[in-house]
Amino acid sequence: MLKPRLNKSNRDDLEMIHELDGRPAFSIAFPLGLQHVLTMFVGNLAPVLIISSVVNESSGEVIVTPIQKIVMIQCAMLVSGLATLLQLYPVKIGRFRIGGGLPIVMGTSFVFVPTMIVIGQTYGVNAIFGATLLGGLAEIALGIFLKPLKQILTSLVIGCVLLSVGLNLLPVGIQYFAGGSGAHKAAENVERLSAAGMEIPSEISRAAADYGSWQNLLIGFTVFLVIVLLQRYGRGMMSSMSILMGIIAGYALSFALGIVDVSAVANASAASAPIPFFIRPEFHTETMVSIALLYVICGLETMGNVNGITVAAFGREATNAEVSGAVIADGVGCMFASAFNALPNTAFGQNAGIVAMTKIVNRWCVATGAFVLIAAGFFPKVGAVFSIMPQSVLGGAVITVFGMIMINGIKLICLGGLTDRKVMVVAVTFGLGYAMSKTPLLIGVMPEPLAFIFQDSSIAVCIVAILANLLFVGRARQ
Repeated sequence: MLKPRLNKSNRDDLEMIHELDGRPAFSIAFPLGLQHVLTMFVGNLAPVLIISSVVNESSGEVIVTPIQKIVMIQCAMLVSGLATLLQLYPVKIGRFRIGGGLPIVMGTSFVFVPTMIVIGQTYGVNAIFGATLLGGLAEIALGIFLKPLKQILTSLVIGCVLLSVGLNLLPVGIQYFAGGSGAHKAAENVERLSAAGMEIPSEISRAAADYGSWQNLLIGFTVFLVIVLLQRYGRGMMSSMSILMGIIAGYALSFALGIVDVSAVANASAASAPIPFFIRPEFHTETMVSIALLYVICGLETMGNVNGITVAAFGREATNAEVSGAVIADGVGCMFASAFNALPNTAFGQNAGIVAMTKIVNRWCVATGAFVLIAAGFFPKVGAVFSIMPQSVLGGAVITVFGMIMINGIKLICLGGLTDRKVMVVAVTFGLGYAMSKTPLLIGVMPEPLAFIFQDSSIAVCIVAILANLLFVGRARQ
């Protein structure tokens, strides 16, 4: 069998993709950039889809309108593309650099989802954007004062927080698997009304019947099995695209079952420019403090991904300038995201994994994928296609993602060995911080400062882990 002949230009391009700088031919760069887009596309939109289906505890209505949902999806793609370009090609202001200058792909962070659900149910969607807009300053500060803060924000602390985030998200994933939070809430109301001997409104009864229906379970398991089988037996791109292929299979089955309403796609504009502050931010002190603490966690996650790229691709640890620039760009990108109706961004670990696996580090290749995301941000019909996704399709896709967040937390906890002192830190953190956050009756009788800390498990775990780590392990050596 004859092998295709490569001319000198082709060989130069294939060598260049393993170098940080340079511009390989578009025909070579574009598929490599598109691979990054396909890998992160679903993960980038999943937090938006979850938040936009959250039900207000008092009214029983979703906190995000259908129009806001389409706008949020549209802007999520635009912002992730622009934030990725900022990481690829940093901007220098004085002695500070905004951007890591590395092949970092940005996408919507899952870390904020549990806390944003609480904020949305309590204050509404506008409060989410107010908190994330100003909270980004905390991550910028982390990037500027990186060295001293790293002494207390260790891998053990961030591992505990990621583990708690994964534990919080797993039940959310199962809710969507079975039909979504709206159907779950309706089923709870039916049970409550039945126990009280009260009449059940027909609309609540219909919504409750959808929860755990055979159609939803069939769709959810189909998506889940496609992802698992492709991860186990797929090769190359098929394995990397397993989540996307699972969603396509679930969508196709949903159409066959007749449960997809395409009217939103037909009504969406063919093209439009994203409007800043379409969802106007509202500011509440307690929500901003909660989100600010999570921004610190988000920054530490970015630090881990940056070092993962440099160690695997270049055989060295990331420089202080690279890590600091990447974290500052994270914060700037998150504030820009809030202004443009998108949820906070972070460096995506799955894309860092692609770089580590392929050793393709060329920034121009990754930039072509960023251009695809930016272009998609100007076409609302793309967002509408994802906005009508049945909840069970999303549930089948995200339960493995949420499980991986939990596993990544465990990996960080075990980094450098699991000593008796580290075990004690984890035991105190989850025995006190996580467990107490799951007892609302106890939180209700606590003094207000303590109630504020323990009402959100991610915040409680973060604070208790820092204190326990200082007590049992001490500051990290620099």
